[in-house]
Amino acid sequence: MIVGSALLFSLFIFPLWNITLEAPQYPDAIGMDIYINKFADQNPNDIKNINIMNHYVGMKDIPEQIPEFEIFPVVVIGMAVLGVIFGFVGKKKMYVAWFALMIVFGSLGMYDFYQWEYEYGHNLKENAAIQFTDEEGEPMSYQPPLIGSKMILNFKAISMPRLGAYLMFAGMFMTLIAFMLAKKEEAIE
Repeated sequence: MIVGSALLFSLFIFPLWNITLEAPQYPDAIGMDIYINKFADQNPNDIKNINIMNHYVGMKDIPEQIPEFEIFPVVVIGMAVLGVIFGFVGKKKMYVAWFALMIVFGSLGMYDFYQWEYEYGHNLKENAAIQFTDEEGEPMSYQPPLIGSKMILNFKAISMPRLGAYLMFAGMFMTLIAFMLAKKEEAIE
C-alpha cells in the first residue's frame, strides 16, 4: 500500500497523457505531453505549431495555464500522503477506501479532460480563415479522442496514457494486492 500510493509522486516527473497528430505534411508527428501541472512539447515548438494550425480553423490556443494545473498537484499529493498513512495504519478497509477515492478522482479527471477536449474542438471562432463542414453542412468539430485514435481531416489524432498514468495504475493495482494479502493474513489468523 505504501509503495503503491507513493508511486503517485511519479506524476510530477512523468507525463500523464499524450496527444499526437500525424499527417503527411509533418514527417515527424507533432504533439504534446500532458503532465498534472503543465503542457509540454513532444518535440521542440510542437505546441506553437499546433496553435498556428488551429488558428486557421478557429480553435483556441492551447493555454500555458489551466485551473486544473493548480488542483491536480494538490489532489495527487493528498492522495499519496493519505495512502502512505493508510499503509502504516494497516487496515484493509482503508486500502479499499483509498482505491475507491482514486477511482472517483480518476473518473472526475477523465471527465474534465473530455470536457476540455470538447470545448477545445467544438467552440470555434465564427470568423475562422478556413471553415469545413460535415456531410450535413454543419461546421466540423476537431475534438481529439479521449483515448485511442481518430481521423480529423488529414490528421490522425492519437490520445494515449503515458508513463505517469501507467505508474499510477500500477500503484492502484498494488493497493488491491495489499488488500488481498491483508485479507489472506486475516483468514489465516
